[in-house]
Amino acid sequence: MGRASIDEQTLVELLMERKEEGFRELMRVYKDDLVNFAYRFVGSYDNAVDVAQETFIRVFRFIETFQRGARLKTWLYAIARNVALSILNEQRRHPVSRLVETDDDGQEVERDIPDSTYTPDRTVDSTIIAQRIQEALRKLPAVYREAVILRDIEELTYEEIADVCNVELGTVKSRINRGRAMLQELLHDVYEELYGKQSQ
Repeated sequence: MGRASIDEQTLVELLMERKEEGFRELMRVYKDDLVNFAYRFVGSYDNAVDVAQETFIRVFRFIETFQRGARLKTWLYAIARNVALSILNEQRRHPVSRLVETDDDGQEVERDIPDSTYTPDRTVDSTIIAQRIQEALRKLPAVYREAVILRDIEELTYEEIADVCNVELGTVKSRINRGRAMLQELLHDVYEELYGKQSQ
């Protein structure tokens, strides 16, 4: 997350007054984090940018509804989460085009058309391990995926995640534990490859 040049309370006041300085600072501090969160959640850089942009638009439109004393960061993530979920629901209603190929046995098989879009952390995701982690994240149900991303990648506290997802603290902990277990199962071969090489 970018370092704020002004404290959060001052930033909120600037936003409430619809000062351009406030919105510039908001985007400077939070844009990269929101794009990265959305990318991990929806799996497409283009959609992730759309999520961040729509989040800032909604902040501009609904800043008067922000409750003073609440955390601005958790409010932003809650908005971004809702936008991302809308995109995922839209994708389910209009699935990605599929490519039919013939395998070695002459059987027709369907394959997803690969996503070749640029990713926000390109240098990291150029590695096979990072790509596998992203693929595994996308296989998790949304409630577990968002919990793991918010905790292990975005490093929000359990309390902040509870606010973002509007659930009880116990539910957050349960979802994170379940999501981590599912990830470890999906990435079992990656762990074996990593630690197998280290022991050789």
